[in-house]
Amino acid sequence: MSITETDIEAGRGLTVRGREGRAIEEVARDVFGWDPLRPGIQRAVADVLDGHDVLGVMPTGYGKSAVYQLAGALLPGTTVVVSPLIALQADQLQNLADRDGAPTAGLVNSSQSRAKTEEVWERLADGSLGYLFIAPEQFANDDVVERLAAATISLFTVDEAHCVSSWGHDFRPDYLRLGEVAERLGRPPILALTATGSRPVREEVVQRLGMTDAHVLTHGFDRPNIHLAVRRHEDDHGKRAAVLDDVESLKKPGLLYVATRKDTEVYAEALRERGVRAEAYHAGLSAKRRREMHAAFHEGEYDVVVATSAFGMGIDKPDIRFVVHAAIPESLDAYYQELGRAGRDGEPAAAKLHYREEDLGLRKFFASTAPKRGDLRRFHAAAQEHAPLADVAEAMEVSVRRATTLANLLADAGAAELDGRDVRLLEPDADRAAEQALEAAESRRRIDESRLAMMREYAETRGCRRQAVLRYFGDESAGPCGNCDTCEDGSAYRVADEHDAADGEDVPFPLDSTVRHTEWGDGRVMSVEEDRITVFFESEGYRTLSLQAVVDHDLLVRTDPSDAAA
Repeated sequence: MSITETDIEAGRGLTVRGREGRAIEEVARDVFGWDPLRPGIQRAVADVLDGHDVLGVMPTGYGKSAVYQLAGALLPGTTVVVSPLIALQADQLQNLADRDGAPTAGLVNSSQSRAKTEEVWERLADGSLGYLFIAPEQFANDDVVERLAAATISLFTVDEAHCVSSWGHDFRPDYLRLGEVAERLGRPPILALTATGSRPVREEVVQRLGMTDAHVLTHGFDRPNIHLAVRRHEDDHGKRAAVLDDVESLKKPGLLYVATRKDTEVYAEALRERGVRAEAYHAGLSAKRRREMHAAFHEGEYDVVVATSAFGMGIDKPDIRFVVHAAIPESLDAYYQELGRAGRDGEPAAAKLHYREEDLGLRKFFASTAPKRGDLRRFHAAAQEHAPLADVAEAMEVSVRRATTLANLLADAGAAELDGRDVRLLEPDADRAAEQALEAAESRRRIDESRLAMMREYAETRGCRRQAVLRYFGDESAGPCGNCDTCEDGSAYRVADEHDAADGEDVPFPLDSTVRHTEWGDGRVMSVEEDRITVFFESEGYRTLSLQAVVDHDLLVRTDPSDAAA
């Protein structure tokens, strides 16, 4: 599988000329009211129309959905859109219904009646459905895949595509079957979209979805209007007081992200006592209540929403003035996506992380849960060679969701495969199957700890915070940004001067070069500083290494193709 990368921000390949370009522009203007299109959208649509697989990596709030909406309006047949959030599906459905001349759309998920769903299937079958929005878990039902395979599917869109990657911050096992589903649908072009795409995530999305000759279109991740800052704390009491002071004083509206459901209630109540119109949001609320809160926040009824990470996808409020984190997120991917909800109108906004080193322990606890060997063996015995997941769950006396989690872990380890609503064992020996699954779980633990280490590095850096984020996503900036706390206190410029002083020397492992470690195997250099480099290893994750130790002990060798040829 080859990947062709285009940096949209650099201005390469933006304009599509000729009849195809004019058709895209006309539909964008006349049907959707978009004139002009944002950079890269037209290029992505044109590549899809030409039959290419496309991975679009564009920031939160950039309007990525325009790619499949325009492509779906120009292609015959139906565009399938796999989306994990039911509320977002409903919003997109309504947006299309409001556009005169746009193809008709329908959705298949658990929120609507069986009769309504059957009506959607009938429209798909008779060819009158332009877009079909569907939740990824629906593909566990073999009947769903068969109905889609019998229709004319012109484009298979995977929204929030980072969910398919182990390195993505929101990995979801339901996404693992999507590559197989695309094959069963006759392998239409695949369009994958995400707002968070470090290089490891991009590469795994392409591999997992089986994308061929994929065009990867990236838009620069820099949000220069958002001021970045971190405040360190020694004790929890002082941190909580500082968070409340910040949120009370900052220009509203804003978001306060916390680690637990209990904290959403505690902080919301404390803010209300200070006269702030605050409300708590978490996954434990009913679906109806969550929808009401989304609507009320959009309408300006709340100054602040205090939320866990459950308050995320689908937020499209342009005037959010701040995003404050009271606890360190699990990764830079998650953090940058969450803070990217601020300042979408281009006006000044603030993103502030309140950091206490002890909070890392809570994140490690969340990341350390692993399946028990006995549960995996019981699953293997219940599944025998091939069985419906519902039957396996009943035999184990666990929920279907728990059984599905175990099945996905075995599948990810190569010990089983999911076949619609059934599971088929590939490893006949229960002990070996359990061992493979536990190794996969251990790999996930290393992944989680590795991503948390990168988050810690951001929180503790003396250099420019924006440069740290952009390096993580593979974007190099010219110098300190001037709009973060380390730039304001001068440390970012001192670090930059130190780096420049060393820049004249030969860099043994340049940015983006491929290397091999004596113990951890193949990796890619993700960032280079004066005395250390950060390397991403597929088996171990992100590792920050002392350049002196690397050189003294011959820990790394370059493996770039150009070096091999030499």
